[in-house]
Amino acid sequence: MDFDSILSVYKSKTCIISVKRTADGKFGNIRIAAGNKAHYEDMMNAMHRPFIPDSPYSEYFPENKNFEDFCCRCAFMGQPLHSYVSLPQMGLWLNMFLLPLESDKENIGYCIYSYEVTQEVNAEQRATLSADTSAAVLQTCIKLHGQNDTRQTFQEVIEDIRGICDSDYCCILLVDEDERRCTPLCEAFRGGDAPINSIDNYNNDEFYDIVETWKDTISDSTCIIIKDKDDMAWLRSKNPVWHSSLNEAGVKSIVMFPLNHNGKLLGYMFASNFNVDNAVKIKETLELSTFFIASEIDNYQLLQRLEILSTIDMLTGVKNRNAMNNIVDEIKAGKKTINAPYAVLFTDLNGLKKVNDVEGHGAGDLLLQKVADILQSVFFDSEIYRAGGDEFMILVEQADKAEIASRLARLREQSEKEDGHFAVGVCFVDGDIDILNAMRIADERMYDDKKEYYRRNPELKYR
Repeated sequence: MDFDSILSVYKSKTCIISVKRTADGKFGNIRIAAGNKAHYEDMMNAMHRPFIPDSPYSEYFPENKNFEDFCCRCAFMGQPLHSYVSLPQMGLWLNMFLLPLESDKENIGYCIYSYEVTQEVNAEQRATLSADTSAAVLQTCIKLHGQNDTRQTFQEVIEDIRGICDSDYCCILLVDEDERRCTPLCEAFRGGDAPINSIDNYNNDEFYDIVETWKDTISDSTCIIIKDKDDMAWLRSKNPVWHSSLNEAGVKSIVMFPLNHNGKLLGYMFASNFNVDNAVKIKETLELSTFFIASEIDNYQLLQRLEILSTIDMLTGVKNRNAMNNIVDEIKAGKKTINAPYAVLFTDLNGLKKVNDVEGHGAGDLLLQKVADILQSVFFDSEIYRAGGDEFMILVEQADKAEIASRLARLREQSEKEDGHFAVGVCFVDGDIDILNAMRIADERMYDDKKEYYRRNPELKYR
């Protein structure tokens, strides 16, 4: 076959890929049979060495299972293929076209591979999709931006994606590399809910150790697609630990995409036991969908962080006054039910002003942090709010008077070890008293307790 004549009509970087089919029907030995002038020049610029025809493709291009699959499909199944993908490890974008080429050799298939590599993403190329794929991605985008309940939206999206993949299971798994923690954001099962198969059943330190290996296994690829026993054998050689865990879970096939946004890994989306006959369409659909999903997850996590900042007292780590006002408003409006009998407690640290005046506000802040730690250790099952300054409010649901008295004794005992003393006011509610009246009564009783403390300790400066 006259490769040079075929390639001479191509101006873009183009080469001819050969794929060998073995006697047992498997594919392998993928080589670059020949290249045009632009390809030769690209190899010199990128690899700083001349291109040698009929070389293994991995000597010039990153080794990639998805690329190999495309070459096999094109060369032997006659499928013309196009993909526009990122090369995350290299910070580049690859626009690739594969066209089947008639072969004159038995058990050797050929395809024409034309490619372009850029540093910046081309939005028009990203949007070049089939009608079915475009509709699926558009539906995902509409759902992601059209509802207020973010968790429910992601649940609907993952169920749609499970349907597209026709898989037994589909999941978006969030990963916090700093905390070494992973959390399922949403899951979908064939036939509906099947909690016994939830990833939460495997989510422990050992599972995170496996999750850590996924990044290296995916490497420069946009995804990993395991379709059959041959792919599983490759995975066993590449990542035996992950292969073993998939085997134990009864996974025969899996497609997985990392969720990256602004250079940060947010997690993974994957579908197991999917319809391998639609692998190309699934890859095309999920490749673009993950771009929008990752962006929405990043926004979701940002809002969560902002919500934490707006409801958590940064000095003590307990909830702040804003959170206290919100919960009171929800109880008043009937949006939240608090389990009666409940108790409202107000506490105030006696002696803080003296610490601030004598030892400085740094020492006072340290004392407040210790006080908050004590409150959280004693009322570990209740919501604690810093109402302001050295004043805290505690909501205790299903309160028992004897249990509250016991905990207050422990509270005073522990606070005195820190050279502090709590003034406390309590209001038990098991009737018609609303939350605002309960807070007022508890606050008044706290100030009565504070006055009594200073009456007995006049040498200590008030407040």
